[in-house]
This record gives sequence, structure tokens and C-alpha cells, in this order.
Amino acid sequence: MTVSSKVKQTLAGLKSVQATLKVYEIQSQDEETKKAYLDAIETTDGIVIDLEGRIQTLEYEEPQYKGL
Repeated sequence: MTVSSKVKQTLAGLKSVQATLKVYEIQSQDEETKKAYLDAIETTDGIVIDLEGRIQTLEYEEPQYKGL
């Protein structure tokens, strides 16, 4: 498995976690719990942005990994 495919796999997993956090946040009744979920979503948003940037860099530096 290439570095590019591992980073893409990690990104897909993280987006799945974000989706789950969003569902839990919507279903939560407690405001403190909702805030905790929103904080986690915000944190993962930053990581997603970083990983997407890393993927772009990998694809630019190694064009053979583009689209994999």
C-alpha cells in the first residue's frame, strides 16, 4: 500500500467518524454533550483540511498516485 493510499484511507475513515459525530450531536438532548460533539467535529475538520492538503501535495509530487 502506498503512502498516498494510506493517507486517503485515513481521510475516508476520519470523514466517517465526523458523520457519526454529527449524528450523535443531532440526537443528543444535553447541551453540554452537544458542545462536546461540536468541539470534536471542529477538531476533525482541521485534520481533514490538513490531510486533503497533504494528498494534494502527494499527487503533485508523485503524479502516478493521482486518483488512486
